[in-house]
Amino acid sequence: MDLPDDLLALLRGASPCNLATTMPDGSPQLTQVWVDTDGTHVVVNTVEGFQKVRNMQRDPRVALTVADPANPSRYFAVRGRVVSVSPDGGAEHIEALARRYLGGPYPWYGGRDQVRLVVTIEADRIHAMG
Repeated sequence: MDLPDDLLALLRGASPCNLATTMPDGSPQLTQVWVDTDGTHVVVNTVEGFQKVRNMQRDPRVALTVADPANPSRYFAVRGRVVSVSPDGGAEHIEALARRYLGGPYPWYGGRDQVRLVVTIEADRIHAMG
C-alpha cells in the first residue's frame, strides 16, 4: 500500500508516534518511538532485546499512530507488518533521527554498546483523522 503524501510529510518531520505490538499473552504493548520513512515504508529505530523487538519477532503485526506536532488531533493510524529488523545502519539512523527530534547528536541514553535496530514496516491499512 502506498503511503499518502500527507503521511510521508509527517514521517519526515519530528512527529509523535506510538507503536503497538502484541505481548505473548495477547495483550497490547505500546511504546512512543521516533519515526521515519524510506519513501515506501514506515521506519522506526529501537534497541536489540527490547520487549517490542521480541514481540515483533514473534508476531510481525503492528499498529501505530503518527500525529501532526502542530495539531495532535490530526493523525494517521497505520496497521501493518514488520518486513525487516536489521542492525545495518542502526547507529547512523538514530543519529539522523536525533538531529530531527532533538536538534543535535543522540545522547546514547543506554550507552554506546547498545545495538540499534532499523525496523521497516509495510502498511496494510491507513486511516487519516483530522
